[in-house]
Amino acid sequence: MLLEMMYKTPNIPIVMEITKTNIEGVVIVTPRIFQDPRGYFFESFSQREFDEKVAPIRFVQDNESMSTYGVIRGLHFQRPPYSQNKLVRCVRGRVLDVAVDLRRTSPTFGQHVAVELSEENHLQLFIPKGFAHGFSVLSPTAIFQYKCDEFYHPESDGGISLLDPSLGIDWKIPQHEAILSAKDTKHPLLKDLEALF
Repeated sequence: MLLEMMYKTPNIPIVMEITKTNIEGVVIVTPRIFQDPRGYFFESFSQREFDEKVAPIRFVQDNESMSTYGVIRGLHFQRPPYSQNKLVRCVRGRVLDVAVDLRRTSPTFGQHVAVELSEENHLQLFIPKGFAHGFSVLSPTAIFQYKCDEFYHPESDGGISLLDPSLGIDWKIPQHEAILSAKDTKHPLLKDLEALF
């Protein structure tokens, strides 16, 4: 009944709430959830509202990964001219999502935002160009999805070490339980990264 009312009554808005973080440009997106005894419904993305409330960005690629507890992926980015804006969310399980500011002229260069994203809270994190991104899996398994406004270009693939002590990131995973790819153990420290953004 509620969903029928939503589609028949154009005056009922589907609202997305935007919360600024301590780093300029990185925002938390909270969708408006409609619930009834059958379950819930929400718009996971609205181009119109995103344009109005965040930025007029056109996403061109959606990605999905499945990971088990203890997996830490990151910290990744694409070098210019193929750098990416990303909108990320966790649709199953729970992750700690992290964005690190790589913009050399930014007052928050080297600082990070960490937000827990889960299937329960439905939060999304918008990460603009000029950031490295990664996440750790806090639940037995997690399905993670993200939208990008630039296609994947393997020749522009880059990263910084997710274990860089200068970043001060608490991944919420005991070190002896962390699972990293061989590739992610070879990224440079932030201090050794060439200026990109």
